[in-house]
Amino acid sequence: MKATQYEGNKTFSVIDKEIAAPEQGEVRIKVAYVGVCGTDVHVYHGMMDKRVNTPETIGHEMSGVIDAVGEGVTGFSVGEKVVVRPLDDRKVKASDKGFNHICEELKFIGIDSPGAMQQYWNVPAFTLHKLKDTTDLKLAALIEPLSVATHDVRLSGLVKGETAVVLGGGPIGLLVAMVAKEVGADVIISEVNPKRIAKAKELGFDAVSPIDIDLVEYVREKTDGRLADVVFEVAGVQPALDVMTEVAGIRGRILMVAIHGEKKPVDLFKFFWKELKLIGARVYEKEDYEKSIQLITANELPFIDMITDVQPLSNIQQVFENIDNNPDGMKVLMDCSL
Repeated sequence: MKATQYEGNKTFSVIDKEIAAPEQGEVRIKVAYVGVCGTDVHVYHGMMDKRVNTPETIGHEMSGVIDAVGEGVTGFSVGEKVVVRPLDDRKVKASDKGFNHICEELKFIGIDSPGAMQQYWNVPAFTLHKLKDTTDLKLAALIEPLSVATHDVRLSGLVKGETAVVLGGGPIGLLVAMVAKEVGADVIISEVNPKRIAKAKELGFDAVSPIDIDLVEYVREKTDGRLADVVFEVAGVQPALDVMTEVAGIRGRILMVAIHGEKKPVDLFKFFWKELKLIGARVYEKEDYEKSIQLITANELPFIDMITDVQPLSNIQQVFENIDNNPDGMKVLMDCSL
C-alpha cells in the first residue's frame, strides 16, 4: 500500500508499505479521504517535533470503510463506513474526573501515534463512529473539525435568538459559525483576510473586517446596544483577545477556541465589570461526534463549499507547500485511493 511519512524539516515522503493485519481490539480501515488541518501544518513547520516520532504518518481528519476486523472486536463489520475520533484515552485515571477527552495522559492519534495519511490504517475499535451507507465520504472527512465546532457551541450554551460573534473566519471559525447558525443564533464573523471575508459572505454570513470598521460599534448597532451573548475566539492573536471582552455584552460568555501557546494579556477588569465568563474548550466528546455526524448526514449546511481542493495522497509534499503559499484556502482533502 501507499503511505506518507513526515521526515522532519518540512519534508514528506511517499513509501510502499505492507498492509498489516489488525491486532486484537483493532480494525483496519481503507482510508477514503484525509483533511489537512492546522495542526498538520504545525507538524510540517516542525513545531511538534517533540511529539511526532519521525519518520511518521500523520493525519486525523478522515473517512473510510472497514476493511478487516481484529480479534475481540464486536459491533463493527467489513464494508461499514466509519470515521475515527482520534483520542486514545486508555490511560485515563480517577483524577481525570471522567473527562476522558482531556485526560492527563491523553494521546492524540495522528500526532502521538501513526495517523491516517495512508491507504490502510489500523486503529483501536473504540475510536470508531459509524456512518450511514449513504454518507458522502468527502463530507465525512469534515466530521472531526466539525466536532470541534459542535463541542465549542455546546459548551458556550448558545441558544436560539442570541448573538454570536466569531473572531476568525478560517476553517474552524466558519464551522463554528455554521453550527451557531444551525442553533438559531444571529452570527457575525470578524476576519481580516479579504478572501475569507468574501467566502463567509458567499456562505450567507454577516462578515466584516475589524480593520475597516469598529467591530464593537458594529455589533452594538446590530444588537440594539446589547452586544454579543457569546464570543468565540478562534483567531489566536492579540487583537482578538483585546476585542473579545469589549464586544461581549453583560454576562456574555467567551469561548476560547484558539490555542495560545504562551501567556497573553487579557482585560480582566471587563470580567468583573460585566460579569463575563471565559470558557475553555479542547477537542470533543462522543456526543459532539454524533451531532456532527447528524449534521453531515442531513447535509443542509454548505459543507461542500468548505472543501477548496482535493489532491492525491502522492502529492502530499506539494499540498503542504501550496498551503504555505496560499493561506486563503479552507479545507484541502487528500484522496487516499490515488
